[in-house]
Amino acid sequence: MTDTVSQSAEQTQNKAADLKVAPSFPDTFPALTKALEGQGYTTPTQVQQAIFDPALQDKDLLVSARTGSGKTVAFGMAFAQDLLGSEKKLPKASAPLALVVAPTRELAQQVQKELEWLYAEAGAEIACCIGGTDARREARTLERGAHIVVGTPGRLCDHLSRRNLKLSKVRVAVLDEADEMLDMGFREELEKLLDSLPEQHRTLLFSATIAKEIVTLAKRFQKDSVRIDVASNQKQHADIEYRAVVTPPKELEASLVNVLRYYESPTAMVFCNTRMMVKEVQTYLMDRGFSSVAISGEMGQNERSRAIESLRSGHARVCVATDVAARGIDIRALELVVHVTLPGSSESLLHRSGRTGRAGRKGTSVLLVPVNQRRRAERLLNQAQIKAEWEAVPTISMITERDGQKLMENTLLKQAAKAEVEGSENTGDQALISKLVETYDAKQLAAALVEFYLAGLPAPENIAPVSPTGPSPREMKGAWFRMGLGRKEGADPKWLVPLICKLGNVQKRDIGDIRILPDHTLFQIADARVHQFTLEIAGAGNDQPSIEPSAPPPQDAGFNRSRGRGNGGGAGGGRGGKPGAPRKGGKGGGFGKKTGKPFAGRSEGRKRPKK
Repeated sequence: MTDTVSQSAEQTQNKAADLKVAPSFPDTFPALTKALEGQGYTTPTQVQQAIFDPALQDKDLLVSARTGSGKTVAFGMAFAQDLLGSEKKLPKASAPLALVVAPTRELAQQVQKELEWLYAEAGAEIACCIGGTDARREARTLERGAHIVVGTPGRLCDHLSRRNLKLSKVRVAVLDEADEMLDMGFREELEKLLDSLPEQHRTLLFSATIAKEIVTLAKRFQKDSVRIDVASNQKQHADIEYRAVVTPPKELEASLVNVLRYYESPTAMVFCNTRMMVKEVQTYLMDRGFSSVAISGEMGQNERSRAIESLRSGHARVCVATDVAARGIDIRALELVVHVTLPGSSESLLHRSGRTGRAGRKGTSVLLVPVNQRRRAERLLNQAQIKAEWEAVPTISMITERDGQKLMENTLLKQAAKAEVEGSENTGDQALISKLVETYDAKQLAAALVEFYLAGLPAPENIAPVSPTGPSPREMKGAWFRMGLGRKEGADPKWLVPLICKLGNVQKRDIGDIRILPDHTLFQIADARVHQFTLEIAGAGNDQPSIEPSAPPPQDAGFNRSRGRGNGGGAGGGRGGKPGAPRKGGKGGGFGKKTGKPFAGRSEGRKRPKK
């Protein structure tokens, strides 16, 4: 590129506000208009309106638009003139006319599917070239001919080097999520592909942010480009509701369980910062009956594809992933994003959260914020210009109340009530219904219905409340007690804490540090509750574990409500002994292991395993 062209790109201003936007999709190409109508598209998104401007028909474009803004349809319509011209159908496929480069396999496959339905009536042949698939099969597809080639940088360069991919007839090149590709280290591959294009072609560059590296790329490979800045003109993720849930530092996984139960969604995506944590969290959820899949960088393409298909088909309801591994994954029914670990940057927060709230649908993004990381979370939200509602972890009673609301709103119940009013009873079931009514009274039938509705599904966790307005005091005065159950008996805070609460008639917040030793357990009770606790345990039956006052363990530093793992774990998620037996998923829908009725769970928390 000449210096003049580089200066032109550098001096281009943001013209989005000055563009004349169309109120509806252009009808210049009947085949594409028919395809849009068939998919239910009626009103263009902001980025689509901007790109459809007739004045931009022959221009190179530098577009700042975020994930889920309708970019694929936007650039698919934008290069229709380059591919079709005045024709209604495309000629027989040979060398590609359009090249689309995407950062990940999943995004490339998604783009291919979108362009396939958009250009179906126009007779387009679309090839997809991505890593992890059979390169020889791709080579045969390219040899047969394709109007549009979509792929990832590495695989496209491989085909280019092997002369399977011929770019001499390309009229338009699209770089989708260019910032992601640069972040992933694909600069050399992108430059190789763009350098191989003919002199006369258009370049459409899409990026969530226009960083210095993107501007440099545009200077070199675009001519007099027009910049369209949609991302900064629209409210960030207007359809996403942000919530910051303050959690005890050692109870992230347990807090995640309650968040998934409370903010029920057909599909949820859970973000972790490392591959190891992805495995740990996914295993934790599976052990508690959640149908979940894990996606991380070391997985093969076939394994990743199966996991994503499980999500799209509804067989799995939760996807646990790292930021990088989740790039390009688009799940239509995704209504909930949970950040188990805080993102490393505001951009990462926005990109993660942008998996939901797409195409006019509402979504919820929940940050799990350990009480000792609240200031960091506040800085992150401020940098992203996001206002979040701060709240405590949903409690068992809150989840139980919501379960009841869902049961009352259950579609089957409403249909049955409507059928009875209209007199359209199912005669095939009438005999059984009559027999049930004759045998059981209304209360018994209702109890059975509730039990069936809640049966076999993940139980909410009993978590110490943490005020969302600030951290709890870490140290208070407390007395120590001794219980005659230890590590040898499989003692674990998950069931010890509910047992102590039950026997002593105290709340979880009244319990301090827990030390699980081989043959007994030491625990603290807040001074304000010691007298009542002593009276309650004195009246406990002989069939209950023995509890008696005790001297403090060595190096006792007072009443500690943080309950770290310490010598044997703590109530806040420590690992003292073997974990209690989790209840597996059953017949329900929601996040349970099988689809059917809505997701629900029991209200008593996790129970102590039988000995």
